[in-house]
Amino acid sequence: TNEGVILIAATNRPDVLDPALLRPGRFDRQVVVPRPDVRGREEILRVHARRVPLAPNVELKVLARGTPGFSGADLANLVNEAALLAARQDKKVVEMPDFENAKDKVLMGVERRSMIISDTEKRTIAYHEAGHALVADFLPGADPLHKVTIIPRGRALGLTMQLPMDDKYNYSRDYLVNRVIILLGGRAAEEIVLQQQTTGAGVDVEEATEMARTGGDLDNLSRARLIDILMWTGELGRRLRRSLRKAVAIPVR
Repeated sequence: TNEGVILIAATNRPDVLDPALLRPGRFDRQVVVPRPDVRGREEILRVHARRVPLAPNVELKVLARGTPGFSGADLANLVNEAALLAARQDKKVVEMPDFENAKDKVLMGVERRSMIISDTEKRTIAYHEAGHALVADFLPGADPLHKVTIIPRGRALGLTMQLPMDDKYNYSRDYLVNRVIILLGGRAAEEIVLQQQTTGAGVDVEEATEMARTGGDLDNLSRARLIDILMWTGELGRRLRRSLRKAVAIPVR
């Protein structure tokens, strides 16, 4: 008999299922389980963090904001990696820097501190990331800055990370224009300070181009604004130049 028997199946690819499976009387009920939102990620982190001793400075809400798109398994792996990093340093508790380093490792790969980079290249990378950071800080409506580093990880030689306040499901035209400007801010800083262009901006240009294509006709509505900021002219450009000149006086370590 098949009375009282319920069959449950799961798939990540409902688009390739045979339509015969989905006919009435078969698998005709679908429950969509999306990736957790920021509140869901915070609660999942809270569950997995019960297994490890946490330092008072650990903010799970901040970690949840910085892990959009993470699944429950990804978040469990994040907590585990943070605990391993703390254990390697003989710490009694897991601190916020351990979680940040674990997140960077999961997202970008292992830290490559043994990589030999000349002082000239370090200077170029530092100004490149400073350009991203300054533009992101000055542009109204941009996501808040969270971290800037020139420690290489994976294929990246540096990183400027912004932390959105909430998960975003729809993006306004102004937001996308700001993202394009921020992506090209590193190349602009190289040209202004070092009077040269490098291949370090290659990925930025690719991402900005793809965003401009998928975001619609961004340049027609914002051409003047793009030129004004990318060439660092106008009032905002002058503020950016002054800030970058101050950054030039800071030695790169």
